Amino acid sequence: MSVPSSDSPDSPDSPDSPDASGSSGSSDASGSAGAPGSSGPPASSAAATSVLVPYAGYLRVYEPLAAFPEPERSHWARYVRRPGPELPDAQDELRRSLAALVPVPPVPVPVQESAEAFVTTVDGTVLVCPWRTRLRGWLALAELEGGTLPAPVLDAMLPPVVRAQLTADHERWRTRNPDARPWIRDAAWRVPLRWFVLFADEEREYVPRGGAGSGTGAAPGAGRPGSGAAPVLRYRTPMAQARRRLARALKALRESIEEGPMTEGLVEVGRWLEEFHPRALVELDYGGLVHAVGAEVLAADHSAADVAEGIEALRAGDGDAAMAAYERFAERWRAVRDLQFAN
Repeated sequence: MSVPSSDSPDSPDSPDSPDASGSSGSSDASGSAGAPGSSGPPASSAAATSVLVPYAGYLRVYEPLAAFPEPERSHWARYVRRPGPELPDAQDELRRSLAALVPVPPVPVPVQESAEAFVTTVDGTVLVCPWRTRLRGWLALAELEGGTLPAPVLDAMLPPVVRAQLTADHERWRTRNPDARPWIRDAAWRVPLRWFVLFADEEREYVPRGGAGSGTGAAPGAGRPGSGAAPVLRYRTPMAQARRRLARALKALRESIEEGPMTEGLVEVGRWLEEFHPRALVELDYGGLVHAVGAEVLAADHSAADVAEGIEALRAGDGDAAMAAYERFAERWRAVRDLQFAN
């Protein structure tokens, strides 16, 4: 899980600002809650660097401007029209996040909500995916505390007093924003199988390093244009199609196997997708993972096809074929996850 940045703009127009809420709370927002208050260019940051952060993959939702209430809609309308440098990408966000962990004490959750977003255009319609680094920071912190990191290591990284304050801030904020949800989900050193259920192999887009993209917009993690542009591996699909595929997969699983982590994971993703505009765009982006594996591995990676084949096999009652498809998928991602322990 990525840890968010601390360079979010401070604006009296933001419901999350201390002036507006009386708390320096944190985290993502839904709709009007957490609306960014600044449409100016991104703040300059010491985190501006060429260092590549390789470990995160992403599931994102891009919504049309009409999905956002005012004043957030006007903010994003200005944001996509602003002159000057190109919009920041996923690597920019991660670098800022890591830079925020350098101070003592560290700042794992920004004091103010980010006014940045990923932007793309589909058939002439502008779609926006807000960063919402504040909420994602809180969610990442909760995962750390419930994860496998040894307590002494976690305490050294983020002292208990810092975590306790962040947790209290989050709880206060959630009472004011009970329906808040992030537009972005991330996963460290993997792409969860349940994410691939939403996509078809024909929606796969792979652009090798330095290649020219051919999709509906620049990938957030694709790096800057030029001969050294990073590779891109992503899938994109309309929200209606993603929901339809998830429902079909869930039906096939429930008719074939007992309820368990797989079905529970699909239900949870489905509930998340229901929060968004029906004309939104869903994107699975390998993000920084493209820097961790070789070009040959990326070119041969058709994980969505493996998952779809396994689901179709279950629907047809062919357990052996379903297991074979799953094993191909699992072996590929087992090799990627092992990289986190490489010296």
